Amino acid sequence: MTKEATYAYGKEICSWLSLEHDWTKPQRIWCKNGVKIVQVDSGYGFVAILTDDGRVYLASNDSNWKTNNTFRLINTGNDRFKMIACGWHHLLLLRQDGLVFTMGDNHWSQITGDEKSPYECMIHIDNLENVKLIVGGGLHSLSMTNKGEIYSWGSNDWGQLGLGDEEDRGIPCLVAFPIANSIDIHIKDIVAGKYHSLFLFENGQLWGCGSNSDGELGLGFDRSKPTKMPIEDVQQIACSKFDSFSLAYRGSWYYAWGRTKYGIWSSPKKLNNPHSSFASASTMILSSPHTFGLTSIIHAFGSYDSLSYKSILRLFNNQHNYDVEFIIDKKNIKASKCYLKSASEYYRLMFSGNWIEKNQVIINDYSYETYYAYLLMLHTGKIYIIRQNITELVDLANCYGDERLMEYCESFIRNDLDEQTMPTYLPLIKKYEMKKLHDKLTHLIIEQVLPKITDNLLQNNEKSIEFLNRFYDQQ
Repeated sequence: MTKEATYAYGKEICSWLSLEHDWTKPQRIWCKNGVKIVQVDSGYGFVAILTDDGRVYLASNDSNWKTNNTFRLINTGNDRFKMIACGWHHLLLLRQDGLVFTMGDNHWSQITGDEKSPYECMIHIDNLENVKLIVGGGLHSLSMTNKGEIYSWGSNDWGQLGLGDEEDRGIPCLVAFPIANSIDIHIKDIVAGKYHSLFLFENGQLWGCGSNSDGELGLGFDRSKPTKMPIEDVQQIACSKFDSFSLAYRGSWYYAWGRTKYGIWSSPKKLNNPHSSFASASTMILSSPHTFGLTSIIHAFGSYDSLSYKSILRLFNNQHNYDVEFIIDKKNIKASKCYLKSASEYYRLMFSGNWIEKNQVIINDYSYETYYAYLLMLHTGKIYIIRQNITELVDLANCYGDERLMEYCESFIRNDLDEQTMPTYLPLIKKYEMKKLHDKLTHLIIEQVLPKITDNLLQNNEKSIEFLNRFYDQQ
């Protein structure tokens, strides 16, 4: 994927899309009306995409999906979605109002209940509301609500649902965590493998449940309840629903465990060389490397592709090679003035002006974590964005004139913007004149806000009069 377009490569997927396969180059996937693809995921024999206007398309060589060698539009009418997730043979769809829909195979209740396998229409999961994240494992499904509640359903032969037993579930069930006082209970991300599930907490702890037959949990044996794993300070996680391995990103390094081309790794091992992505890291441990679908719940932006990546990284927070310290909340971050001046116009001006004689610079406007993340981005090209740091990062991008960071922030907001988060993001969109997000706001207002205003007015005549008076006063 580039800024302008999304591409497909491979004989099989090109045949699904009626594209000519060329061994020397990928083929561009054309979308109507200039819409962009914001998420890609795949199962056995099918691929699904989500566009920035909330539509979902699917292509497959499985006759059950009836796609006829092209992308089939899944959602019709006014339904708009903000996330998709594929299992082996089923598809989950998260609508912009937080409701979850499913379709596909249902032999293991991975869709829900006793429904037959529906390939042509979506089924609404009744007892899930205010969902912000959906995850598809091999034959099981998971979701997380705005309150951080985790629900799971589907196949549970290995305890991958995290419910303390090995019985399949036809309806979403609440997953309980044995939380101690020292653990931050906020979950940052969930991924699901073939027979296991991983839960990443905001404090960097990683928990898992399910099969450990190939070491994919790194815990020694199977677990039917979520259990803390022997790795700390994790920032991002990934696994494949088709294989038995797991990957984690910690700072500048990737870790792997499970079935690899070197045998079974029963606990997390640090990969020797630095990598720019999970796809790159997979080349070290798998005979056939994996790619990982772009997700609309974005935590990481950008990548550093230069061959001098390792050398540049040595200039960051290296006590043996620095000439300036940034002091934030009595903590310090070490850096090289020369490199910062070459990487940022803001730093070039400051180290040639107000900071020219300074070996220590006190930063009062931003937290240590946010400033550390920004400086790390200048050295690696990558930054992690979450709701907790988005406000500071937008302000920093505006103050430092960093267009790349502002673009990353706008992308995060676009993909996280819904009826529930609108009050949080609206002041940012207005203050920093994020015109690229106006179209998303308009869609949300028309599809989510106006219908509720209409219902409210219909139920209260006095409010109708008040609304009309305000409307005509503004006119």
